[in-house]
Amino acid sequence: MFRRNRGRQRGFTLVEVLVVLVIIGLLGLLVAPNLVARLGKAKGEAAQAQINTLVAAVDLFYVDVGRYPTTQEGLDALVTAPAGDASWRGPYLRKRQALIDPWGNAYRYKVPGDHGAYDIFTYGSDNAPGGEGDARDVTSW
Repeated sequence: MFRRNRGRQRGFTLVEVLVVLVIIGLLGLLVAPNLVARLGKAKGEAAQAQINTLVAAVDLFYVDVGRYPTTQEGLDALVTAPAGDASWRGPYLRKRQALIDPWGNAYRYKVPGDHGAYDIFTYGSDNAPGGEGDARDVTSW
């Protein structure tokens, strides 16, 4: 037959739990800066991929309509037909959300561009020209 040990139950002491929490906290302090830096880099890479998609959509717009969207029409012309443009065969993007950068700001569009027929860019996390790291500009040129 099986005997049950009816003695004192064994568990963790408060000191043991606190030591484990301190160790986890120290590991978090070591890992967190690397994780935050990697997250910022990932947003920049995502912005570059989205800009490449926007470039392809603007080029398709040009093939169909025979011109680039004007600065006034902006990138919205890739989702909604400009007034009076019968040759528009869009939408050229599935979702309007594609016009928003990873930091929640609208992508900027300029035609004619300073670096080509048009420029598409975002100013990064600080939403101001220039910057480094997460705040660097991401461009189509």
